Amino acid sequence: MDDKKTDRLNWNVPSQPPRSQQSRGGRGGYGGGNRSGDRGGERGGERGGDRGGDRGGDRGGRFSALAGDDVGQVFAMSGRGRVGGGGGGYGRFGGSDRFGGSDRFGGGDRFGGGDRFGGGARVKEDGTWFTRGGRRWVPEKEREVFSSTKEKTVGINFDSYDNIQVEISGKETEGIRPLGSFKDPGTPIEPKLMANIERVQYDKPTPVQKYAIPILLADRDLMACAQTGSGKTAAFLFPIIIKMMRSGPPKSTYGHGDKQSEPVALVLSPTRELTCQIATESRKFAFDTGVRTVVVYGGAEVRQQIIELGRGCDICVATPGRLNDLMERGRVSLASINYLVLDEADRMLDMGFAPQIHDIVACRDMPVDRQTAMFSATFPREIQQLAASFMRDYIYLTVGRVGSTSEFITQKFTYAEETEKPRRLLQMLKDAEGRVLVFVETKRKADLIEEYLNDHSLKAISIHGDRTQAERSQALEQFKNGKKPILVATDVAARGLDIHSITWVINLDLPHNVEDYVHRIGRTGRAGNNGLATSFVNESNRSILRDLHRLLEEAHQEVPSWFLDLSKACSAPNTKGFGSSRYPRGGNTRFGGQDYRQDNKRTYNASRNNNQHDHPNSRPEAVDDSGWW
Repeated sequence: MDDKKTDRLNWNVPSQPPRSQQSRGGRGGYGGGNRSGDRGGERGGERGGDRGGDRGGDRGGRFSALAGDDVGQVFAMSGRGRVGGGGGGYGRFGGSDRFGGSDRFGGGDRFGGGDRFGGGARVKEDGTWFTRGGRRWVPEKEREVFSSTKEKTVGINFDSYDNIQVEISGKETEGIRPLGSFKDPGTPIEPKLMANIERVQYDKPTPVQKYAIPILLADRDLMACAQTGSGKTAAFLFPIIIKMMRSGPPKSTYGHGDKQSEPVALVLSPTRELTCQIATESRKFAFDTGVRTVVVYGGAEVRQQIIELGRGCDICVATPGRLNDLMERGRVSLASINYLVLDEADRMLDMGFAPQIHDIVACRDMPVDRQTAMFSATFPREIQQLAASFMRDYIYLTVGRVGSTSEFITQKFTYAEETEKPRRLLQMLKDAEGRVLVFVETKRKADLIEEYLNDHSLKAISIHGDRTQAERSQALEQFKNGKKPILVATDVAARGLDIHSITWVINLDLPHNVEDYVHRIGRTGRAGNNGLATSFVNESNRSILRDLHRLLEEAHQEVPSWFLDLSKACSAPNTKGFGSSRYPRGGNTRFGGQDYRQDNKRTYNASRNNNQHDHPNSRPEAVDDSGWW
């Protein structure tokens, strides 16, 4: 059986087509079953829902496949009325009006409540975020908002963080004073935010937080280059929430339940996983402040996201494609945006989101006087030049030798032909402890490796782009709780995975460019802790080896002799966009950790004050890893 398994793992196999995305439909009577809000729920909701849901749902699935998301969902959620059947409801779609209630969507007004989106009658605005636009605030339960806090804050090595080098460049940076602690009197934090910081058990700011928070509070645009796991999310969310609490909500240009939602802060990210994680953190930090976070991303039902936007949105966390879709539908206006953040900016451009980002930034109602911040682990020259077109006199912040790789990650390499990789991987993993993340090139290969490891009594699970959101979430949960300590992933998981305590990253297949390599191995060695990254190498990886060699030398990692021979065999560095990259670096030896403007550059140690200039710390000696070659 082993030979057959190994034969199957000769990887030149086309990827399987995506699983069906057809809607299965709802139960009918959109607001039904629970009285549908005010009046027509019992009759329209129960009868239209229970009796007509199956037939309406089936037809809705067919309409969803043929006519797109919106049309299919309308019919899928219908009852027995006009589409789902003949006699279950009292109107067009199985309720006493359109959707199973006394008005359009099963309640006293459009979406199942006394007001349009289920929030009751409009309330009087009192100048707080709780009542912005006349919305009725629904308190969240603390235990639900902070349910994942324990897993996310364990094991941060702040002593190691204090020795990380920090560089700032840009005009008029002399007045930027780093944040000594979250209770620093020089940078007062609003009491409710401070209470939430204590709830998530943040003891002291990380280096990127020490500098990014005061920079953003000083109303400066910021380009921050920092490793994954360095606290970037809090570094941009804290200043946004602080400034929103100080200024209060803007004067309403819309009312609760109006067609367009007008967020004040917009955070763009490349993947649905990262988008959801940022939104989860935003809910924590904004808990009990009245500031409402809404997340929108592709691959999920757009109708529910429209409903959430209609209930009120102050911070919108979005993927570019879905946000553009909602803007075209007239559901989101950017007229009130004061703060724009692009997280993992280089990945968004590499994934082809440049046109959507341009449409968003150049949108006619996007204020030109907004504050803009970009965060990523790499910022090649071309991306910096592009960013300069929509950022004003920004400060460039580099934390550590980012754009290279973390000091806390030991990088090892092993030579293996393609047919040898499964067996070699199995040998490595038999004695592995903790969580292990294995990267492969294709979706098909991820499935095969998962099956191969499980057949050999190792608990593995895979994740890739063809999995539904529910399947991906379930796989990540099993990985987090230790039921499946080995996660096999394609690059869809390289960015945005917010999982601490990954002890080992294995590149069964090397990526085609160094930026992806940096982000992959950045899953370990997070929060100042040590990590291990092992990569399989052979002649098929020649396009990346020279650049990878420079990266290893810069990180003071030991390079095996056979790796040097392969690297020297490469006639020239990869200058064709680094495989899938749309933005080649153009000769940057620091791989994105350098401000190309080079004006007023200042270097600090993360543990020092702003006026103390330091020389870069000496690198630790390379670990003896001769046993791995």
